[in-house]
Amino acid sequence: MRITIDNLDGLGAIDYTEAVVAGAPITVQRALNEPSRCTAEIMLGVEGLAVPVRRGKVTVTAADATVLFTGYLATEPVRMYSGNASTGPVYKARVTAVSDEWLLDNLGSGAGLRDAESLGLAGTALVTQLASRAQAGGSAGVTVTESGSIPATGSFSARAGSPFSANAANAASSAYAAYRALNGQILMQPVGNVTHAFSDANGTLSVSELQTTAVRELANDVTLTGAEEPAAYIQENFFGDGTTTVFDLTEAAYRDTNRLLVLDNFTEPGFNPAQWIVSDPGSYFSLTSTGLTMNGGNGSDGQTTLTAIDAVEMGGSVIVQLSGVTLAAACDGMLAGMYQGLPVLAECFAGFRVRQSVSGTGGVTVIVPVVNGVEVGTVFTPTAGHLYTLRMRLHCVEMQRVMQPYYCMVDGVVQGFGSTSGVTAPMQVVFELVDEGAASNTPATVIYDSIAAGGTLTSTPATCAFVLANATQMFGSVAAISITRPGSLWVVSTLPSGTLQTRLIGVAGQGVDCTTSYGTAAGAPGKVTFLAGRVPVAGERVTVFYRNGRRSVARLADAASIASEAVNGAPGTCRWMGRVTLPMARSSTDCESAAQAVLAFATSRTAAVAGSYALVNPAQDIWPGDVLAITSEGVTSSLIVRSVVVTDGSAVPEVRHYKVSFANDWATEWAAGIGLKLSEEIAVDAYLPLTASSAPGQVLANLQQLTVTSLSDTAMQVDAGMDPPAGGGFEVRLRDWWFGMGVDGADLVLRSPVRSFSIPSTAQLERYYVRMYDASTPPLYSRLSSAVFVNMPLNETA
Repeated sequence: MRITIDNLDGLGAIDYTEAVVAGAPITVQRALNEPSRCTAEIMLGVEGLAVPVRRGKVTVTAADATVLFTGYLATEPVRMYSGNASTGPVYKARVTAVSDEWLLDNLGSGAGLRDAESLGLAGTALVTQLASRAQAGGSAGVTVTESGSIPATGSFSARAGSPFSANAANAASSAYAAYRALNGQILMQPVGNVTHAFSDANGTLSVSELQTTAVRELANDVTLTGAEEPAAYIQENFFGDGTTTVFDLTEAAYRDTNRLLVLDNFTEPGFNPAQWIVSDPGSYFSLTSTGLTMNGGNGSDGQTTLTAIDAVEMGGSVIVQLSGVTLAAACDGMLAGMYQGLPVLAECFAGFRVRQSVSGTGGVTVIVPVVNGVEVGTVFTPTAGHLYTLRMRLHCVEMQRVMQPYYCMVDGVVQGFGSTSGVTAPMQVVFELVDEGAASNTPATVIYDSIAAGGTLTSTPATCAFVLANATQMFGSVAAISITRPGSLWVVSTLPSGTLQTRLIGVAGQGVDCTTSYGTAAGAPGKVTFLAGRVPVAGERVTVFYRNGRRSVARLADAASIASEAVNGAPGTCRWMGRVTLPMARSSTDCESAAQAVLAFATSRTAAVAGSYALVNPAQDIWPGDVLAITSEGVTSSLIVRSVVVTDGSAVPEVRHYKVSFANDWATEWAAGIGLKLSEEIAVDAYLPLTASSAPGQVLANLQQLTVTSLSDTAMQVDAGMDPPAGGGFEVRLRDWWFGMGVDGADLVLRSPVRSFSIPSTAQLERYYVRMYDASTPPLYSRLSSAVFVNMPLNETA
């Protein structure tokens, strides 16, 4: 093995091979999805060889020119006394180099200034994005390539407090891939993309040593918990009296932890490459004292754009706010566009269109809401010279629109569980403007409200690309942009006349109607507080839509494995419980997919195999993530390489010793899994299922669009939002999680075989939980309830 070091002194790479101490040879250590390391001891004082320096570039090659390692000296060499010679004391230096991603670790995390959430990206695209962000402050000359097809991830969060290599490791593992850094490239390839065939009696190996062991018992009944998830779809109804300003909710409302998605005040010298993708061939965008400044365009839709790097998951409430907006004459383009595909008008799900009031020249600049590529709502004409805040609100009853896939390898074949396809869900949209020169208590001008315009949008994308500015021909500026996801709360009023309107949530001074509190997980409920001048009038029904929360959990069993293990009357069930740590299981559906993956490898005896293999001079270099197809006693096993140590044998011809450690998915430490990292700790707040399901998804659809069509002091009329299955219907209970034909009837209110039904009202305060059921034996139910809470004064009707 040959080692060269470039000491950054202008002399280039110098060969240090002859100065390597025989007792401490060149050693390359590789681990799956971790930086590689190279160590050696160099005799100092050799003529023509300088003492290696920190940041020196190290390259190790084999006799056949195979590059075994490239990296950098991360620390100063350790000088050690080696003895005396005729010329005096002799010293040696121990050098330690880290592979090329060390440069990216020094530049950043790959997440930017805050944790960054990516959605539905393939593994290579995800690591490419991380590398691009890390190099935003200065290029390290590292590129990302792939060999083989790498599957998609679901939701991935890069941690701002972690080094690039840690985020890249988690990203690669989430896609069941392996990365390696070599020759200035990060190579991504699927685990098992390269297979090495060996035998424990392979005559071509001068040294052959094989050790294997099954390190864990199988499991065929698996319970997994994940993150807290939104549960019941709650709509809580209150009635205004003209004076009441505070309405206390019955429960705490669910909210995301990642609430700030995009924030930029445009005070830096240039666009932040860790946050924006700039497509501006004509240099029409710039940053000035007024923020993002737009000065024209090439006349084509979608060619001059400023796009956020990360897509936006269209779940829960999403608020897009542009502050300090000024628009000059002759504008044409889009601001704050959410796009389902290409950044062109036809693909715009929601955004502000800026155009001329009449076609051609001579008109004035106007702002018009766009939904699904079509102009809607009121045309607004901004006053020249005024600054405006543009605000777009999007609300979806589903918080999670992108599901999480999980991958594992069973008998040498990679299997995937779960889907990255988007969750179907309805949405509501509101567009509003505020003249920043008006008084702070001036209400916002609503130019489109989907609920007032006829109802909910039923066909909506799960994710959108956010394009802050799409300049066909734009003149003006934007001082700041923010995108937040405050949570699940959404407030709608029904006036005594029957008119519907969305009540705007925010803080005082934003021109909104009310402020909200989400409550606490400890049980303190949330509340809605209306501001002066926006208090609900007498007879106005205020409906607060929100989700409560619970711990996500799933339990699945493999009936075939249980049957095969039940020998001679012994029980065949082997139960295991744990928690999913990576990729994050955001819902019980995700937990089911993860449980499928665990069952796939935990019921396979080869999945629990671990061991090591020692050999010399293999025909092909071996890397973590490769698979060893080892034949022993006539049986061939596929074994995933976890680590490799390559040591120079200091001989001619070359002798390279390889010590390969392998472990399949069920044989690793819980936190060291590839496509699925687990913990043996079960979440303490999880309500564990008593029985296991035999397959995932054995539930009916949730009633996302259940609505209360009318209320009186004697009855509540409900539309379930969908037709019941044949032979099934809708079950109404006084308590949640208490559904089933054999469940205590004291809580049963009614079962309706039709979509629209009436629930009798017997008290001022009412709570009802509704799920759909079918004609199965036993019947299947919706996974989650739709809940209707009513706080209704006596003798009120709406």
